[in-house]
Amino acid sequence: MMLQEAKEQLKHYFGYDKFRSGQENIITSILTQKNTLGIMPTGGGKSICYQIPALLSEGLTIVISPLISLMKDQVDALASYGIDAAYINSSLTDTEIRTHMQAAENGEVKLLYIAPERLEAPSFQALLKRTPISLIAVDEAHCISQWGHDFRPSYMKISSMMDLFTERPPVIALTATATPEVIGDIQRILNITTEQTYISGFARENLHFSVVKGEKKKSFIDKYLSQNPSESGIIYTATRKEADQLYTSLHKQGIKIGKYHAGMTEHQRKKAQEEFLFDNISVMVATNAFGMGIDKSNVRFVIHHNLPKNMESYYQEAGRAGRDGEESDCFLLFSPGDIHVQKFLIDQNQHDQVRKSADLAKLKAMVDYCHTEKCLQGTILHYFGDDRPGYQCGKCSNCKDEREAVDITREAQMIFSTIKRVNERFGKTIIAQILKGSKSKRINELRLDQISTFGLLKHQTQQETVDMIDFLTADQYIMLTDSKYPTLVLQEKTLPVLKGEATIQKKVARKPEAIEENDQLFTQLRTLRKQIADRDNVPPYVVFADSTLRAMSAKAPSTRAEMLDIKGVGDMKFEKYGDAFLELLKAANVKPESSDEASHLASFKLFEEGKDIPTIAATRSLSPTTIEGHLLKAIDEGLLQEIDHFMDEETESAILEQADMIGNDKLKPLKEALPESITYFQLKAALSKHRQTMKRG
Repeated sequence: MMLQEAKEQLKHYFGYDKFRSGQENIITSILTQKNTLGIMPTGGGKSICYQIPALLSEGLTIVISPLISLMKDQVDALASYGIDAAYINSSLTDTEIRTHMQAAENGEVKLLYIAPERLEAPSFQALLKRTPISLIAVDEAHCISQWGHDFRPSYMKISSMMDLFTERPPVIALTATATPEVIGDIQRILNITTEQTYISGFARENLHFSVVKGEKKKSFIDKYLSQNPSESGIIYTATRKEADQLYTSLHKQGIKIGKYHAGMTEHQRKKAQEEFLFDNISVMVATNAFGMGIDKSNVRFVIHHNLPKNMESYYQEAGRAGRDGEESDCFLLFSPGDIHVQKFLIDQNQHDQVRKSADLAKLKAMVDYCHTEKCLQGTILHYFGDDRPGYQCGKCSNCKDEREAVDITREAQMIFSTIKRVNERFGKTIIAQILKGSKSKRINELRLDQISTFGLLKHQTQQETVDMIDFLTADQYIMLTDSKYPTLVLQEKTLPVLKGEATIQKKVARKPEAIEENDQLFTQLRTLRKQIADRDNVPPYVVFADSTLRAMSAKAPSTRAEMLDIKGVGDMKFEKYGDAFLELLKAANVKPESSDEASHLASFKLFEEGKDIPTIAATRSLSPTTIEGHLLKAIDEGLLQEIDHFMDEETESAILEQADMIGNDKLKPLKEALPESITYFQLKAALSKHRQTMKRG
């Protein structure tokens, strides 16, 4: 009976007919009052596992999360479903915190999100004693383990919090990234049995993992972004400096890009994050300071510009792509020099020798991932203890590697020979300059132009030779030293190559591809979603996920019943947004005149049918500004005589009064003299209507 009620709530609020893999077992366990641990991949629907039990319970559900940036998004998303929720964290004023706590105590909210630091606050502890608590949800539960990749000491207070209850509510712990060691810690600290631990697998079947070695990173990024100009994505860098440089370069190219790192002010970071969430920018370049708690479902790609420090961080960051289940790309652009950057960061940030050794072992596993020829998804699953012998995802760069191999043995022999002749004393730039035959001052001063290999690769650019050195280093023919100025050292496997007993093949660079084919109706639906989101001041994915829009595009529902059959459209969402999307889908079947002269008439016809400007714009794949121009033309031609859809009589009168006083030959002075809320479109519409009235007059 309880499970049937849970399914009814799932359909009513969230628009899904059935639970995803793992959700049903976890929810059943919680509804029978058992402490439960759920290990689910990012985007696997962890939130549903505590939100549904919260809706079915009488008391308050406390959600403990380290993700301050996510709390507001979660509460906003729940509000869009018609579910009352609130949050308490350091971003609120004391007055706001008291208001939210009072609402929780009065039973006005079903879920209260808190930061773990709040557990020690006397006012919060008092709330727990006065308020019936039905469930404690611990999100990002790996933070409770000192061996987790993101250990938070404040999470250790959860155990002492549980001692405050006379009758302990059940605990649900959820995470996407936990090794067997971390799982053991969570079970022990939160008193969860192995029987109540549910692992639904770590695989993300919709993600296409790729490791790109020996290629110029910036060139790869440029090509990929040009192939996917309208898609949303994140580019992670290891340092702030790299984030700044990449941001500046891409911004100059006209990419709608933002940046995010710890060197920016809190206001700058918050603004950048909101711009990304609201789809005002399409690409975010950032350090790993960005992303914890980013609940944006339509991220179509994640590119790691540098090697991450461990597999946990990588899988969590890469997993921010495709949270809606749609096909998405995850690229790791590997360069051997990245290893030294990460070793330096570990050395700077970790002073406990045991932890430092553990961090270095995790880094080695990450390097091994970059070199493996096995399935990349399978390698990740193995790391997290989800062994599947012979597993092939069929989508990663290793499973799909059909690139043509080119023999570079001769060039490699020249590189190895040069490194050997300079006694392994220089880095890749000097080696490339020698082979290029550079006339630089440093080459002359060091008499390196006397080396027998000088100029042997002059037909290549210096960068092409550097890229080849990076490839040979990535394939472990060459080692880069750990010194302040790393030098190239030959490895044992170069000897057979130098003797002519072995060859080296390099596969041609993979050409970045578009994620998906152009779907005009999907684009129109996405445009309408953005306009509705801007109107309601919520991120677009809160309205509908990409997967829901794609289903609308494929099935083209024309009635409420058909719309409710679309996954992700529940009763609450339909009441808010359904009619607007049905109108667009119906209008999409109307083929307006194609000539430029008739374009404004086609817009006017849709306007006469009762469509608003955002819907007309989305239907015709035009900007709202263009539609406004079409309607102004219709006013000028006398076709549209009433403008009460665009402004009230008071606004129209104010515009005409100011125009009478200061003239209407220039709009800017008129705009500045009027309230800021009055738009240029309203100005033009009022003046145009007035001109037509005077003509008829």
